[in-house]
Amino acid sequence: MIQASRGARLVTQHPHLMMNYGRLEINIVRGEGCWLYDESGNAYLDMVAGIAVCALGHAHPRIARAVAEQAATLVHVSNLVHHEPAGTLADKLAELAGFDAVFFCNSGAEANEAAIKLARKVAYRNGDPDRNVILAAHGSFHGRTLGALSATDNPAYKEGFGPLPAGFAFTDFNDVAALERAIDEHTACFLIEPVQGETGIVPATKAYLEAARRLCDERGALLIFDEVQTGMGRTGKLFAHQYFGVKPDAFTLAKSLANGLPIGALVVRGPAATGLRPGDHGTTFGGSPVPAAAALEHLAIRDVVDIDANVAASGELLLSELATIASELPGVFGPPRGVGLMLGLPVRDGYKASDFVARGLDHGLFLNAAGRNTLRFVPPLIISLDEVRAAVQRLRATITATLES
Repeated sequence: MIQASRGARLVTQHPHLMMNYGRLEINIVRGEGCWLYDESGNAYLDMVAGIAVCALGHAHPRIARAVAEQAATLVHVSNLVHHEPAGTLADKLAELAGFDAVFFCNSGAEANEAAIKLARKVAYRNGDPDRNVILAAHGSFHGRTLGALSATDNPAYKEGFGPLPAGFAFTDFNDVAALERAIDEHTACFLIEPVQGETGIVPATKAYLEAARRLCDERGALLIFDEVQTGMGRTGKLFAHQYFGVKPDAFTLAKSLANGLPIGALVVRGPAATGLRPGDHGTTFGGSPVPAAAALEHLAIRDVVDIDANVAASGELLLSELATIASELPGVFGPPRGVGLMLGLPVRDGYKASDFVARGLDHGLFLNAAGRNTLRFVPPLIISLDEVRAAVQRLRATITATLES
């Protein structure tokens, strides 16, 4: 990989974009593998991957070819008829997960909306309409639509959008005793992230997820995993529930499923798989042929490239390097946490993760800050060991420059 020499960053302004994002002063024009390039030709080692989206990196030739071929064949036809490759993708996901049915939509928030509706509809169809509470965990993030936002435990995201839908409750994350008290005869489902992402990369314990499975079975609630960020190999297993060894009744996918194209999925097993019937739920673009073709090609690439082994090796190296940095600067960083290539480096009070993100651009490193003042590392899953070492070298330069400023 030949890196362009670093120079001044030009930032083309787009005054008609709504100002609801705090964008960095950088304008990316292309990507290749684990690298991004701005309009001035500067190269950045990407440790964000579109926020855990571009699992196979940028401009993967097989993904690009699959998208082009499908776009030249059929772009959209609606869900009024059967069409490919959505049907094939549903079959493949069900086979790989050992589940029974798949609903496609366009994003993670939409997938979680579908999960919420499914849980309530299943209870209703079972003659238990009062079982309608969606239980989530403190620190959760499930999306920004009104329903998904109601299941999200972050007051800042909710301010000014009330009144939000009712029927949502929260319990302490990784607290089995609290979960014992929270799941009752009114709980339609427990919606849980196996690793909380937006909060700052906080993994659930296996014991907590096992307790959730047991309690939901005992008390008649569905267990639903939000794998929007953790799914598709980020933990080192294709699905996060496979990594933890706890099988939910349903789980949601999005982000990296189509390696950058918009698609979301709700994957369901058992009696709940027939919970949604014609007219209950729908979407115009969900499972459209082009993103579905990209997702199928993503899965096909996994058949010939051992992504999981690379995640294990690269993730282990990155975690070790982050632990070394934290031990060298204990007043600045806390011990890193996470699994696979979903890692967080907590920043101590008195410092801001966002400052390191901004300064990283000067050193050719694209970083991201997550909740609880944490640096989030979710690079493409194809990142090499040499690229991990290069990222750490750039991170160290970034830290030095930030602390000296």
